[in-house]
Amino acid sequence: MSASPSVPTDHPPHASPGTATALLDAYRPGTDRFLATPRHTLLGSGTAAEVPRDSRPVALRVREVLDARRRAGDPAPLVIGALPFAPDGALALAVPRTVRRAPALREDPLIALRAPEGGHTADWHLREVPDPGRYGEAVAAAIRRMRAGEFDKVVLARTLELTSPRPLDLPAMLNRLARRDPEGYTFALPSGPGRTLVGASPELLVARRGGRLVANPLAGSAPRSADLAEDVRRAAALLESAKDLHEHAVVVDAVREALAPFCTWLDAPERPTLVRTAAMWHLSTTLTGVLTDPGATSALDLASALHPTPAVCGTPTDTARAVIAESEPFDRGAYTGMLGWQDADGDGEWVVTIRCAEAEGRTLRLFAGAGVVAQSSPAAETAETGAKFRTFLNAVGATL
Repeated sequence: MSASPSVPTDHPPHASPGTATALLDAYRPGTDRFLATPRHTLLGSGTAAEVPRDSRPVALRVREVLDARRRAGDPAPLVIGALPFAPDGALALAVPRTVRRAPALREDPLIALRAPEGGHTADWHLREVPDPGRYGEAVAAAIRRMRAGEFDKVVLARTLELTSPRPLDLPAMLNRLARRDPEGYTFALPSGPGRTLVGASPELLVARRGGRLVANPLAGSAPRSADLAEDVRRAAALLESAKDLHEHAVVVDAVREALAPFCTWLDAPERPTLVRTAAMWHLSTTLTGVLTDPGATSALDLASALHPTPAVCGTPTDTARAVIAESEPFDRGAYTGMLGWQDADGDGEWVVTIRCAEAEGRTLRLFAGAGVVAQSSPAAETAETGAKFRTFLNAVGATL
């Protein structure tokens, strides 16, 4: 591709104290859609229009709904919602009746304050699906097949079902998640009748603003430690891990290959860096690009070209999907799909749906997965899923 153009850095505006956290505190389950990113905090209320569920490309359906809303007099319509992992799964995308906007939570100094009381319960009933032993067996079986040359990588997940004797306090859970990792992507969205998808993802799939795009794949992880010296050691070891660096490179190559046809210029650094959440270290690469035809390429067009990346599925994609279907005794639903927003100009941010749970009635269904390659060990991948559950467990006062 051509030499690097000048790509300006996008600095979020400074927030007045309380501007963004007020939207966090105002969230109400059922009718509201909350999404906080490193650039924006959005709170949509009510439903002005839903994106239809049919066989046409989802990016086309979203564009038609937004164009219709604009013609109807809405000066700045947004679609907000989630798409599932499976191509034939049910999406949950809508244009809210009203949207309140604020700068990023990380720019609001009040995000550092303790979360309001509520949401914790001491008597959760926990059920692991599958249990650690069966999950380890599935990982071992996948490793044997990879070593035999059948495929290169698969991401295998498990779930943790938490049932409470009392109604769930979703606003309190969301508040804790947001205050624990304000640099990430925190969300609470309707995912179906009586269901809410809530979580805090560290991973941007792709964002588009005007003619520019940014993608930030994460692959290769290590759990954080409360001991500073051990935490630093784990981070340094992750940066030198041949297994994790290979896993990460596979993902970056796939993202680059998917985005290149849309770009006149696309840059991917040669080596990953580290990003941290409260629970995990991740290998991270930020790709930046300039679109060939922004008018014909929306954020969701780009996200659809990327999904699913090897970071949440595996490679080759079709084989990995088949292995997932054979190995996981549950439907992923929205987990490892994508969620985000898009406006009528095609700008938007789409996030990988991880570190999440689906709430229904008095039950929370948590999800966590690990990337399995030929060099993996069943014990290490099982431990990684346990560490990833911690993001949500800490928000509800539960332990595994």
